[in-house]
Amino acid sequence: MRYYRDLRPTFEDRGDWALPGVLRHQAERRPDAVWLDVPEEARTWTFAQALAAAETVGRGMAACGALPGDRVLIVAGNSSGFVRTWLGCAMAGLVEVPINTAYEGDFLAHQVRTVHARYAVIDDVYAGRFVQIAAASTDIEKFWVIDTGSRDAALETLRSAGWEATPWEDLEAGASGDGHDAPRIAAQDDHPPALPVVRPRDLGSVLFTSGTTGLSKGVAMPHAQMYFFADLCASLTRLTPADAWMVVTPLFYGNAQLMAAYPTLVAGARFVLRSGFSARDWLTQIRESRVTVTTFAGAMINVIWQQPARPDDADNPLRCAVAAPSAPTIQQPMKARYGIEAFVEAYGLTEITTPILTPYGEERPPGACGLQADEWFDLALVDPETDEEVRAGGTGELVVRPKVPFICSTGYYNMPDLTVEAWRNLWFHTGDALRRDEDGWFYFVDRLKDKLGRAGENISSYLVEIAILSHPAVVECCVIAVPGETGEDEVMAYLIVQDDVTPEEVWEWCDTRVPDFAVPRYLRFVADLPKTPSQRVQRNTLRAAGVTPDTHDRG
Repeated sequence: MRYYRDLRPTFEDRGDWALPGVLRHQAERRPDAVWLDVPEEARTWTFAQALAAAETVGRGMAACGALPGDRVLIVAGNSSGFVRTWLGCAMAGLVEVPINTAYEGDFLAHQVRTVHARYAVIDDVYAGRFVQIAAASTDIEKFWVIDTGSRDAALETLRSAGWEATPWEDLEAGASGDGHDAPRIAAQDDHPPALPVVRPRDLGSVLFTSGTTGLSKGVAMPHAQMYFFADLCASLTRLTPADAWMVVTPLFYGNAQLMAAYPTLVAGARFVLRSGFSARDWLTQIRESRVTVTTFAGAMINVIWQQPARPDDADNPLRCAVAAPSAPTIQQPMKARYGIEAFVEAYGLTEITTPILTPYGEERPPGACGLQADEWFDLALVDPETDEEVRAGGTGELVVRPKVPFICSTGYYNMPDLTVEAWRNLWFHTGDALRRDEDGWFYFVDRLKDKLGRAGENISSYLVEIAILSHPAVVECCVIAVPGETGEDEVMAYLIVQDDVTPEEVWEWCDTRVPDFAVPRYLRFVADLPKTPSQRVQRNTLRAAGVTPDTHDRG
């Protein structure tokens, strides 16, 4: 039986597992090395400058009355302002609550009500959304507004609604005037507020789940968990101070902040922050910023693959890509085309970090998502109805518990009933069906709520999706169950394609890649898929639509 045992924590003393200590350590050890690189702002910070920025913002918030443990909403796009807010909250012992910038109305109101935040840092373009949900925002005492072009109008909007609102720059008085250096600690106050000692067990963040089947849940993350998330990812990618990790996904997602940005802080590497993803510009950005590590999320890998190939595609510094999930059949061609040394994958959730990982550069069995990090986590596969372990080799719900304090979530913020349900019998229940082979490799089968049955067989919608996504013309795919005439499920696939593809071509593709009983009977080609604001496919919406007149039926 094999296990993942590559992790040797960068900071051996678990008492150091909190962001303020990590940042201070790097600022002392490599003060002049560049950490943050924001090309669209023409801005770079060294580790020492990042520390100065964080302390400035932290003291600025404390001077306004923010107390350790207070929640601070962050509703902003990728920018140095977001980074400074994140770090500043940590330095002051405040709890960052990053909010998806697509949220408005009831989606936003639910999260605001749940955390009872006293403060909010927002881009100016989002001010009107808070006015629309004013009844849910009565706990907010003050807004700091980041200028993206309409700051004055946003300040007036918020003030007219009765809130105190000031420019974000008020937190960093004394900043240098050239726009390129990090802020300096304000000199006008001879006695700035002292920054607290932040412990690993202290709450550092509340990250909300996507809420595909109900209200999103705020995952309460102590600093030790956030650190451990980052160190696992640094280990997974073999990150060193010589590396640069490019982030193109929003920082309000854990996969950007905790699994890309924070690992660079732990490892002393460079963090390249882009405002968003562009398939057309992706390779140019890799080259211009000398990027060695990046992350593929969602359909990114498929969209990049479908860009016109050039003879010099492999002429770039990229050595490692984090890609989960992605079709195994596309990884080898991507490695060859772009000269990528390793694709690495991990299985994890915001609540539990990543207890299953793949050793760097190792060819794993087809479909495997990794090995158990057994020095840090207990794992079991159980019957979801009884919580009894399934037989060896069987499929069951993955349940997880940590072996080290505070490396997993402490629960769902202000949702005690859901916390008890998810952590019942002293295990966290992932809601995912997995199996494990005799060598120790885990295989993701499906979300329990997405499993379907046909011809007496259980079918993994995930594995059917992976097979269809391996077709070079398919950009996105979602497989669902629809009612059949016999009372069993029928398999239906929704597809977004780039080229002209016939249903017959898709069926023929599936015939050689999935069992007969799993080949979709129904295919529907669409321009887009209904998604939550966090870009998770709303499968319930697709199920409710059922078989439509434009659906292709194989019969």
